[in-house]
Amino acid sequence: MEKDSDILLKYRAVTNKLKKRFLKKPNVAEGSEQFASLAKTLKNQESPQYAGFCCLAQARCEHTLSNSAGEAQALTDAARAFLEAELMDRELSVPGFQEHLTASINCYSHAIRVHIESKQIALAASLCLEVGNVLRKVNRPGEAIAHYQRAAELQSQSALDCLDALNMVAKCKMDTKDFEGALAVLTEMAYLAHERGGSSTTGRPIGAYCDILAKCEVTRVLLLLLLQPTPQRIRPEHAQTLEKYTWESCDSITEMYLGEDLYLLLQSVVMACQSLDLESLRALQKELWPLLDCEQNQLLHFVIQELSHPSGEGI
Repeated sequence: MEKDSDILLKYRAVTNKLKKRFLKKPNVAEGSEQFASLAKTLKNQESPQYAGFCCLAQARCEHTLSNSAGEAQALTDAARAFLEAELMDRELSVPGFQEHLTASINCYSHAIRVHIESKQIALAASLCLEVGNVLRKVNRPGEAIAHYQRAAELQSQSALDCLDALNMVAKCKMDTKDFEGALAVLTEMAYLAHERGGSSTTGRPIGAYCDILAKCEVTRVLLLLLLQPTPQRIRPEHAQTLEKYTWESCDSITEMYLGEDLYLLLQSVVMACQSLDLESLRALQKELWPLLDCEQNQLLHFVIQELSHPSGEGI
């Protein structure tokens, strides 16, 4: 493995070649290739932070060459290299100020901006999702929300991609215990799925939209049971959601995308909560466990906790 001083000498050698000299134009394309080669060598030597700096230098070269695609790719490579350095430091419990993570997010943001300026909206959105995933991975879900929301905005013309990004926003809001915020996002998702996912003949949701609506429906019901909004504070659309699960009601469309078993079990959960029947609710939890995803099972656990020890303010 090369010493830091040798790496610095190589970096400076490439940098010096790019300096303007009298009557001699620097070969920027060659400089970009040399920075890329040095970055690759450093990655192989497990020196990702140095590789990140070389990728940044490469990005500057590509910018000079007006190669926006190359610039964005180099910035993305730099972002991933700095992230790798951050994760290595965390694994080794190295004390620091998370400067590698900050550098990574800055590089991602710059790459996103370059893609947007180049009208590469899909690539910009995918990087927004990647940044969100990075922040969620390092336990910063609150900061990840803005990036997932931006991804949803950029993908507004593609309903399924937009819904996937909004789903991540809802997950982050639940991670941060912002259950009202999560409920609002899931309600927005349900409206979008109904509006964009209906069959041209029947108007009813089809395909992947049915799965999305089922997930939104179950999670919204559990959130409402957890938040326990008073009749004076509950929004009309949320009241209508709970009304579908009273014994007298039967919503055939909701039952269609939930399935009869899940619909009836959810109906039983709503009634058990309204009658404060903790024993029945615990029995229903066992039946529901394999039918719910991780977040939904966690919410049901919170609902049972709240029913066991009421705070008067939801969780």
